[in-house]
Amino acid sequence: MPPRAYPTARQKRLGAELRKLRERAGLSGADVARFLGGERAVASHIESGRYGVSAERVRWIAAHCSATDKHLVNALAAMAEERGKGWWEEWRGRIPPGFLDLAELEHHAVYLRTIDVLHIPGLLQTQEYAKDLILSSVSQTSAEVDVWVEFRMRRREILDRPQPPKFQALIHEAALRMRYCRPETMRKQLEFLVEAASWPGVAIRVVPFSEQITGSVHSMLYAGANIPQLDTVQLDSAFDGEFLHAEPHLIKYRTLLDSVEGISLDVAESRKFIRRIAQEM
Repeated sequence: MPPRAYPTARQKRLGAELRKLRERAGLSGADVARFLGGERAVASHIESGRYGVSAERVRWIAAHCSATDKHLVNALAAMAEERGKGWWEEWRGRIPPGFLDLAELEHHAVYLRTIDVLHIPGLLQTQEYAKDLILSSVSQTSAEVDVWVEFRMRRREILDRPQPPKFQALIHEAALRMRYCRPETMRKQLEFLVEAASWPGVAIRVVPFSEQITGSVHSMLYAGANIPQLDTVQLDSAFDGEFLHAEPHLIKYRTLLDSVEGISLDVAESRKFIRRIAQEM
């Protein structure tokens, strides 16, 4: 089977975790390739996500690397067992790959925490607001923008599951007041936020201008996995997104989220705050 031309971020992540196991064991790619009975390129393709790998092979590699964290090994084996294409694959070629990877990340997350400084979180945007925001960020035809908006609305279906991932949105007051659209569109967006705050598992908290933020805070998403080692950070971008999963990065952004949460209004006060701004529109 030829290598995948464009492995997804999740496929790359599985390979990266297998590489970490190998490196901790002090083994080379050639060592693992010999163990698997293949050429050196086999190990390279597996670790880059270009080759699929079975759950059984994941356990073989973990055992060969003397990996003792059974929870991590079980989680990696479960990732390897994932079969079939997610709904986001229907948009491949029409949506930048980074956004497909984001949809996949959200789909598999156990919980989501986000900081949004300049705009409403994507999962909580109305169709009208999303369209105006996209038009203000990229140069696209009307038809192309409609595809992007449809894709963004489809991502929100994870919050409609019987057991949705817990979703905490830390939204700066600036994002509630930035005018990417007509006042009426913005008012409806804010009213939708108030409604969304009552959904199961959704917690919306506002960071008001009156609170001082220390350091550099920018929009980002923290996706929690079933074990902390497989958490992922996505740094927001108008055109794509960067995915981070090294332990120092995870610690840094968990600390940042906790810090911003600490200066935000509580859930009840945030709803009142958002409703008040909506009435000013």
